[in-house]
Amino acid sequence: MKKFFAFMLACLMVLSLAACQNGGKESEKPDDTKKVKVGFIFLHDENSTYDKNFMDAAKAACEELKVDYILKTNVDESDACYQAAADLVDQGCNIVFADSFGHESYMIQAAKDFKDVEFCHATGTRAHTENLKNYHNAFATIYEGRFLAGVAAGLKLKEMIDAGKITADQAKTGYVGAYTYAEVVSGYTSYYLGMKYIVPEVTMEVQFTGSWYDEAKEKEAAEKLISDGVVLMSQHADSMGAPTACENAGIPDVSYNGSTASACPNTFIVSSKINWAPYFKYIVGCVQEGKAIDTDWCGTLANEAVQLTEVNEKAAAAGTAAKIAEVKALLEAGKLHVFDTATFTKDGAKLDSYMADVDSDDAYTPDTEVIKDGYFHESEFRSAPYFDIQIDGITLLNVAF
Repeated sequence: MKKFFAFMLACLMVLSLAACQNGGKESEKPDDTKKVKVGFIFLHDENSTYDKNFMDAAKAACEELKVDYILKTNVDESDACYQAAADLVDQGCNIVFADSFGHESYMIQAAKDFKDVEFCHATGTRAHTENLKNYHNAFATIYEGRFLAGVAAGLKLKEMIDAGKITADQAKTGYVGAYTYAEVVSGYTSYYLGMKYIVPEVTMEVQFTGSWYDEAKEKEAAEKLISDGVVLMSQHADSMGAPTACENAGIPDVSYNGSTASACPNTFIVSSKINWAPYFKYIVGCVQEGKAIDTDWCGTLANEAVQLTEVNEKAAAAGTAAKIAEVKALLEAGKLHVFDTATFTKDGAKLDSYMADVDSDDAYTPDTEVIKDGYFHESEFRSAPYFDIQIDGITLLNVAF
């Protein structure tokens, strides 16, 4: 019996010593979350406002979550994308993300070849039809952000009209676009409808460049629009070309993917953008916890995936920030819809029905009814935009596919 008590006393002393060495606490549970390393593929580098927006979000999200990451820049929409993805897998990445529309087919091939890696792609259209467990598309309701930016532009137009600088029928605005894709059409139409919400008489001309990023072409396109007599400008292109042309000419400008206030202090009004940090945090969390990533993820105003920069009070109309907040609340409450069919016409007629190409194919075959309850349901049947209607009030000066 004495030997038993001596043994028990020795055990208690060992346990007590272990507790002291652990600060008096129970031993920490082992970390059972999966180690994550993320590889990012970007079409351009930080000189592109589009790519910089992704890069900033990638760095912020990964550093906040304390996960390793690799950035690959200037990766063409070619087999170079597949090679970049394969190299990232070789370097131990278990998530690979690409940021440009033309990367999609190469990302899909990589997903088929590396089934243990999650491949995520922004702006793509095929995840919901490819049926690959490890391939995913993501986008956001940026058309709502564009609409809000259009409201800011409309307020500036109204200020110019009220001050006698222009008449209502002189409210002709310009837009520099990259391509005649649904993503661009959805963007410039939602922006135009935001202006029209404030100034019903507004018209808009669109000049395409045929490139996502070409500073010379974008500046040239903006200068052409200015020579045509536009009094305010916006863009869906990725360089400082258009904003610079506006600053030089003293034309108010609404940018995209970030503020240009430092370079264009006298003309920059506001900018909308997709904040990709929520998505990057989401996909990392899914892999760490062994959960499935959504096939088609769509961020919103509510989860801060769609954002506007601060309003530049020097260039904007008085009361712009307050009006943006008011309209944002209506959008979030579902009391206002960007593509309300009562607010626009096509060839002079209201649209009651529209079959969109949601399940994309090479022939762009219409396959899904997208107008119901009085509005076009953008980004609900897949995350990437499919609004491709050319509405009245917008004139295309050229085309670029």
